[in-house]
Order: sequence, then C-alpha cells, then structure tokens
Amino acid sequence: MSDFLIQEKPFGHSTQTVVKDADGHPLYTLLGNWGSKGDSLILYHMNGRVAASVKQVSFPFVRRFEIYEAGEKVGTMQRFLNWPSDFYYVQQLHWTVYGNIQQHQYKIHHFNKEIMTMDKTLLHHGMYYLLQVHDDADAPKCICIASVLDYWLYNRERTPLPYYKEVLTFN
Repeated sequence: MSDFLIQEKPFGHSTQTVVKDADGHPLYTLLGNWGSKGDSLILYHMNGRVAASVKQVSFPFVRRFEIYEAGEKVGTMQRFLNWPSDFYYVQQLHWTVYGNIQQHQYKIHHFNKEIMTMDKTLLHHGMYYLLQVHDDADAPKCICIASVLDYWLYNRERTPLPYYKEVLTFN
C-alpha cells in the first residue's frame, strides 16, 4: 500500500497540482481544467511522461468522465446516488466509489476488494488529502477519480428555491 498526498484545495480546478509521496517527494503533476464538455485533466509523471488522464464527456444533465491510461480508455465514471451518501460507478473497471464527498472521505472498491481510501490529514504545511492506494499500478486512475470527485464537490448542481410572484388572497 502506498500513500499519496495532495494539498487541500479544489485540485480539479487549478492549473497545476503536485501529487507527493508520504515523504513529501513529488511523484505526479496534474494539469488541465474543468468546466465544459471536452475539458480534461492530464496526470504526468515528474519526468514528463503521461500517466493517465480524465476527460469530461457529457454536460450538463448527466455528467460522465472517461478515464484513460496509456492512451486507452479504461473506464467511464458516472454518479448514481447522492443521498444519504455519494455513490459512483466506474464502468469497465467495475469499481464502486462511495463515501462522504463533503468531508473528502471515500473509498473505491472492486466488489469486496478495497482499491483506495481517501481522507484529510493535517501536516505541518497545512491540510492534505491522503490517498491510500493498495496497488501502485492503480494510483494514476485513483488520482484521476479523486480529481473528478473534487470537481463534483465544488460544482454540485444547486437548484434554486422557487420564487412565487403571486400573492395568495383569501376571500
């Protein structure tokens, strides 16, 4: 199992996010942006090689994100439920993602096998997201999924409360 640290900020929005190991050494850089159909984030190894990427493929009613590794599509992530906790499914990988996205606490499972957990932790440099990935080969995909969850946290669809101009009259 390996630990990955990402400084707490909306890392799905920023232009550059560095992913570090438990000792603080940089391992990956996440570049790109979200906002409209076709936008993507690319996860690079520190030597400049592409590790994985995630691309937004539908907008605005049903948001789906395709995850790529080595140039091949490995999964499509979609939200299914968000009450009482958030639940997502990654097709092709058969991974379920669930937890409390408001607290950045969630897990990824493949049937009964745990793939990753994520939680917040306080270090001397500030608050960080701690990703604990059981298999290092899954780390790039897990980081991409975490960026999508971060995007959904800060871009939840908020339906405005209805406003009625009519005044009720009693006869």
